[in-house]
Amino acid sequence: MNGTVAEGFEPVGEAFAANFELLGERGAAVTVYRDGHRVVDLWAGARDVDGTEPWERGTAQVVRSATKGVAAAALLLLHQRGELDLDAPVGTYWPEYKTAGKERTLVRDLLAHRAGVPVLDRPLTPAEAADPDLGAAAVAAQAPVWQPGADHGYHAQTYSWLTGELVRRVTGRPVGEWIAREIAAPVGAGLWLGLPESERARVGRVGPLAAPETAGVLKTRPKRAVAEAYADPGSLTRRAFAAITPLPDENDPAYRAAALPASNGIATADGLARFYASLIGEVDGGTRLFTPRTAELARAERSAGPDRVLVVGTRFGLGYMLHGSASPLLSPGSFGHPGRGGALAFADPESGIAFGYVTNGFRASVTADPRAQALVRAVRTALGREAG
Repeated sequence: MNGTVAEGFEPVGEAFAANFELLGERGAAVTVYRDGHRVVDLWAGARDVDGTEPWERGTAQVVRSATKGVAAAALLLLHQRGELDLDAPVGTYWPEYKTAGKERTLVRDLLAHRAGVPVLDRPLTPAEAADPDLGAAAVAAQAPVWQPGADHGYHAQTYSWLTGELVRRVTGRPVGEWIAREIAAPVGAGLWLGLPESERARVGRVGPLAAPETAGVLKTRPKRAVAEAYADPGSLTRRAFAAITPLPDENDPAYRAAALPASNGIATADGLARFYASLIGEVDGGTRLFTPRTAELARAERSAGPDRVLVVGTRFGLGYMLHGSASPLLSPGSFGHPGRGGALAFADPESGIAFGYVTNGFRASVTADPRAQALVRAVRTALGREAG
């Protein structure tokens, strides 16, 4: 294990080491900021899930749906700057979207997973999905499966084209380019949506990670309704995750170079933590992205209860998962986003904590990976000791 841990945050280092000893971790990094300053910065293992080349400081990985939190920030920043009205119909900015019963869909509905278009009647191939014009046209033509705004369900893949096209319509710039210039560069965050060729060498190979043999490590099994939803090809669950079919090769340079705000962001642990630190305060005494009012907008509950897609109770603010049984974060005031089977990043304004965890090994979990949760519990322990 390499890196640094500030005094008082030793439990995080212990939990990180235990993930390798007990939970089958192959390569990972975790970074924690407190009041805009780095207090934990750790990495260990191999940079490739199937290799032995060591993980280095600055190694980046595909973070799957943890990308959604960055995409949400783009829209909220446009609102903060007066360029986007959250209460306006999406069609105000994107006229082609005003069809098939979606005319009254509001911008805030897209962010809160209430748009009613988590599926595509004709899924896109990976090559089609990477084309922003084709993706936007597909989701604009799609009829909603529930009345927009009336219910919520996780837009696992379609979130890419909903958010990406809205950014493009408002700014005239591709979403990946806008995020690079307006979010990553000002904050100094190692994160990319559409990986440039110059950064390819720092990104490790990702893949599935077998469940550890340690008894009792994975304490929960999917409830019957959830298991049945994932097994049924006709369910909203399966159809939402299959909006891109077949599944993309996440190690393909062409996939990594595409900009899919729902699923293919690439980041370092420090990049994610630094990004979230900038949403709740100044980073290293400098840049802050969100005003306090925008941070409150991000984490104000907009959707809660049974999720039409995930088939469990979820809570969403404007683009961010909120603390709950499906997505345990640090405290009730936390907001952030996991990546399916691995990454997790969030901010907790009350404690001043910003957290980023990335891994090259993906498990079957959707929102509450046991490795990430062990690290979150360790942060909570460290804060509890401090308070005591």
